[in-house]
Amino acid sequence: TPLGALVGYQVRFEDQSDSNTLVKLMTDGILLAETQHDRYLERYDTIIVDEAHERSLNIDFLLGYLKILLPRRPDLKVIITSATIDLERFSRHFNDAPIVEVSGRTFPVETWYRPLTSEQDEEGNSVEEDLSVDQAIIATLDEIAAFERSERKSPGDVLVFLPGEREIRDAAEMLRKAQLKHTEILPLYARLSPAEQQRIFQSHPGRRVVLATNVAETSLTVPGIRYVIDSGTARISRYSYRAKVQRLPIEAISQASANQRKGRCGRVEPGICVRLYAEEDFNGRPEFTDPEILRTNLAAVILQMLHLRLGEITAFPFIEPPDGKAITDGFNLLQELSAVNRENQLTPLGRQLARLPVDPRMGRMLLEAARLGSLQEVLIVASAMSVQDPRERPPERQQAADQAHAQWKDVDSDFAGLIN
Repeated sequence: TPLGALVGYQVRFEDQSDSNTLVKLMTDGILLAETQHDRYLERYDTIIVDEAHERSLNIDFLLGYLKILLPRRPDLKVIITSATIDLERFSRHFNDAPIVEVSGRTFPVETWYRPLTSEQDEEGNSVEEDLSVDQAIIATLDEIAAFERSERKSPGDVLVFLPGEREIRDAAEMLRKAQLKHTEILPLYARLSPAEQQRIFQSHPGRRVVLATNVAETSLTVPGIRYVIDSGTARISRYSYRAKVQRLPIEAISQASANQRKGRCGRVEPGICVRLYAEEDFNGRPEFTDPEILRTNLAAVILQMLHLRLGEITAFPFIEPPDGKAITDGFNLLQELSAVNRENQLTPLGRQLARLPVDPRMGRMLLEAARLGSLQEVLIVASAMSVQDPRERPPERQQAADQAHAQWKDVDSDFAGLIN
């Protein structure tokens, strides 16, 4: 079957499907966008929501929308899948829907706990210095190599979870300086070019150590992994009510995220997951990650709900309803953008905003730019602010990249540089 015929997909900026497509894979955002012109999603008889444990804003809004839709579409089948989901909560949300557990064909995974804190003697004094995460990774790789020699095993690939790009670059530099024999070091994070990301799928001799953010938890499966080293941290987006911006602090991950990471090995043979924190630390962590709806600004969700006339946001069937402060903050932002009036009703400008598939603040910039005759320039700025930096600046060629970009640079404004 050719791709785009019976089986197709649709993501942002790309649609490989047609009117004859029977199985269509898409992002949650695309499906939500379809509700604008197909309110009852009548094009579909079955909707499968995969990786529901990620609990993104779109997924939670979609699950609430589907709950409202099901009584009006009794023929619609909804299947929610995940490896680490709060089964009882999701089942209750959909009126005690049946739970089907499918055991995967995975191999056993052993867990080693190797906390960074040093050992203490009987009097509570440290026997040695605490390790840094990078030192702990090298020590763990040495321990894995010793284990393989004792078991007479060939070197296996290792997936290391780190919180962000900077930490990955620092760890990669330290591992390269360590000159580990027959070992290839590969970083993996969202800002890498597609060609760099594709390197993880190429065959290779010896051991490969992949240093990844939590993009490798669910979004991407790294092939052939025998060992996982889990730093136990991630950058988690949180909205600051005081500063009115999204922040990305480094936080300890939940038990569900840790188990997702553990599940990255044991796919092709028995594996080992090494956690760089204590078992007591793991047991004391929250069972599940806070859903995005509890840690983000709700302006975009409120705007869509008003546009779709879904009633009071406090009555909407979210799996975990946001608190009143978050709802008030979302309405305040929409009032600042003139998208709602003082009675929190949608304005004509708000209806225009709701049709734009961008953050309401970006949309407001575009509408004002159209009014002032500067749409072409502001489109460039808004586009650049809505995606990762389009300018490539590889670590090993930063100077050359800076020289190439210099021709467009503006001393007064990065935005003007983008327009140039």
